[in-house]
Amino acid sequence: MADYRAPLVDMRFIRDEVLNAEQEWQAMPATAELSAELADAVLEEAGRLVEAELFPLNQSGDAQGCRFEGGEVRTPTGFRAASLELAQGGWCGLGGNPDYGGQGLPKLLTQAFDEMLYASNAGFALYLTLNNGAGLLLDAYADDATKARYLPRLYAGEWLGTMCLTEPHCGTDLGLIKTRAVPDGNGQYAITGSKIWITGGEHDLTDNIVHLVLAKLPDAPAGAKGISLFLVPKRQVREDGSLADANGVVCGGLEHKMGIKGSATCVMHFEEAQGVLIGEPHQGLATMFTMMNYERLSIGIQGLGLGEVAYQSAMAFARERRQSRAPGGATEPEQAADPILVHPDVRRMALNARAWNEGGRLFAAFVARELDRAKYHPDAEVRAVAADLVALLTPVAKAFLTDRGFATTVEAQQIYGGSGYCVEWGAEQFVRDARIAMIYEGTNGIQAMDLVGRKLVRNQGAYLRRFAEQMRADLDGDAEGDCNGSGKGNGSDKGEVDNDPELIQFRQAAVDELARLERVSEALIEAAKEDAAAAGAGAHDYLQLLGYTAYTWMWWKAARAARQGLTANGKSGEAFYRAKLITGWHFLQRQLPQSEALERQIAAGSEGVMALDQNLF
Repeated sequence: MADYRAPLVDMRFIRDEVLNAEQEWQAMPATAELSAELADAVLEEAGRLVEAELFPLNQSGDAQGCRFEGGEVRTPTGFRAASLELAQGGWCGLGGNPDYGGQGLPKLLTQAFDEMLYASNAGFALYLTLNNGAGLLLDAYADDATKARYLPRLYAGEWLGTMCLTEPHCGTDLGLIKTRAVPDGNGQYAITGSKIWITGGEHDLTDNIVHLVLAKLPDAPAGAKGISLFLVPKRQVREDGSLADANGVVCGGLEHKMGIKGSATCVMHFEEAQGVLIGEPHQGLATMFTMMNYERLSIGIQGLGLGEVAYQSAMAFARERRQSRAPGGATEPEQAADPILVHPDVRRMALNARAWNEGGRLFAAFVARELDRAKYHPDAEVRAVAADLVALLTPVAKAFLTDRGFATTVEAQQIYGGSGYCVEWGAEQFVRDARIAMIYEGTNGIQAMDLVGRKLVRNQGAYLRRFAEQMRADLDGDAEGDCNGSGKGNGSDKGEVDNDPELIQFRQAAVDELARLERVSEALIEAAKEDAAAAGAGAHDYLQLLGYTAYTWMWWKAARAARQGLTANGKSGEAFYRAKLITGWHFLQRQLPQSEALERQIAAGSEGVMALDQNLF
């Protein structure tokens, strides 16, 4: 059977010993009252909640799925009760604006909760994480009256939010949308059109659903420049916040999916539904990206969470499953066979999964910290640096985390042998649930194109140079570089690093990978000047290379913190620190060498990719 315990020790290690979060929070007025003790209390209660309430609903929710009955959607048994419990506990507004009833917690903390949600029950988690994004967008762009009417209820979990982008004829190219918004003369708009693949578009968890819908005004320019954004509730909302009549929002049915079956993925029709303009006319796509960038990190964390629960479940199986004897002879001769964890190939798969998960957790926390700095830090230069890092790393966070997350679920499934293919063990559900994360919120191929096209070639490597400056400053022992000027970090000085045999391998790997990334980046920028297909041909491999480089940096930071923990008898414990160093060493030995192949693949250029006539495919 599947098994999950929230990885609180590792989360605490990253927060306190790698990123020195409490000092970070104290430097920002919006988070200054948050302490490590309070953060621990939040995450410990979150862990208890997901383990006791959400994880037990995971397999049953997958088996039962959502049902479409008489135009209404019924979620799996237990989902509504769990939703009410989370709402009553204040879990729907953790990162929300305190002015409207949110708790104002930083992304570094809320992303850890997101990981627990996805690990325990990915289908259920999507309702909450979409709601978080909707609240974030409205807080940034809605007028005061709209905020006062909607945000307190979204934060309280009384209503839940969605995002409605895709239409039957267009996905990535949203400039082709046909949904229309016609002014009604009373300050609102009549929204008409159809959207597909809408997560949480209809359900029975709350009495109202708040849709954020992309549509075009009658005078809209052609293409993406003509898109506006509208808030369209399922039921109309009076000025006092009470619910009125149905609003012309109709669910046309449910998608039949490979996984995340507890999540209602809907076809939605808007039939002259009343909507409110959010932001400026014709600026809807830029406005929506405020939500989408946070959602892209969230979906990356979906891959991480599913990788973690898949690993934990596989290890529970591997400790009990007995097959054959260890290579050097029986480790438990009194038993008929040894546990399969004695076998090197099982160890290889287990360490692969563990290294991807722990590296991903480090990377996700780092990106979350930069989001917090970009939003809250009082120093304008720190905000600017963080914003550039977020712009560069958001597509990597979405794509690399989900690629690795899916690979981890497959690796974990393999450990079970034939049992992993059977439903009762849970492993095959994690594989199915993880696969969608590589597709929605912008396919991973689109993320790669965005990274290379917009974030590398278009600005001639400016974001990449910012990343390199920060990474190199950290590797050189410059604590200010590590903290973007926010205060003293937890890095050791360069002499100590150079003389520590357990750290020098991590630092040298990071130095080498940064040099490789800079070398490849320069070559790709130059190639794009002469070859229109060069960026696209190298995009996937370049994103992977940047991911490997970022993980190598993260592993250096973790190894440094683990070494310091061993020296200072740190609170995570000797066994934890030793395991961290061994897992990081596995990443360097067995996973990082892939970057050498990626460099060769990118250097091959577009000729081979474009050579075959399209009629021959």
